Amino acid sequence: MSRTRRIAKELEDVRSDTNSGIRLEFVKESDISHFKGVFQGPPDTPYEGGEFIVDIQIPQEYPFKPPRMKFDTRIYHPNISSQTGAICLDILKDAWSPVLTLKSSLISLQSLLQSPVPTDPQDAEVAKHFMSNYEGFKATAANWTASYAAPKGKEATPMDPVEEYGLDRELVSSFVNMGFAQDKIIETLRRMGIKQATDESTHNRILEELLK
Repeated sequence: MSRTRRIAKELEDVRSDTNSGIRLEFVKESDISHFKGVFQGPPDTPYEGGEFIVDIQIPQEYPFKPPRMKFDTRIYHPNISSQTGAICLDILKDAWSPVLTLKSSLISLQSLLQSPVPTDPQDAEVAKHFMSNYEGFKATAANWTASYAAPKGKEATPMDPVEEYGLDRELVSSFVNMGFAQDKIIETLRRMGIKQATDESTHNRILEELLK
């Protein structure tokens, strides 16, 4: 089967399956190598209620080489870059097989949201948050979903910068009350890789950085 026929068949399969919740949309109808994939965040996860858009570039060698995928929608997840949308998933790399499809790849991404793998991260900062403070991670991921993944027609929740980076609000407030600008505090905490201070020594290290 030619590449063009294969892609056309996959597109028809996705459109005929109305139960999967997976959508494939042309970026330009004249270009069968560039799509946007759309799926819903899995239930009982911080991504529930969100609609996630993935950019899909299909190489000339498809299906013998994997599609290139990255998230257009900003997402807080250990295996997805919070800055670029790059994805760490084996089937999009060495574990790709020609029997896989665009639909099955998007379903695998949906499953990745359900079952993150923080020991093999794409975003080390998010993975550290996941492993050190899981409840804090879930709260931050849910805030990102509400702010960046609101479905069309639903108003997005404005993102609080303290929540955006999963920082301890009391910690940030303590330095704001000393007279430091919130933006500088957030930048310093992110640079130091600190989301909360549980001891005086850490608090003092932050203060020293802010005073530089």
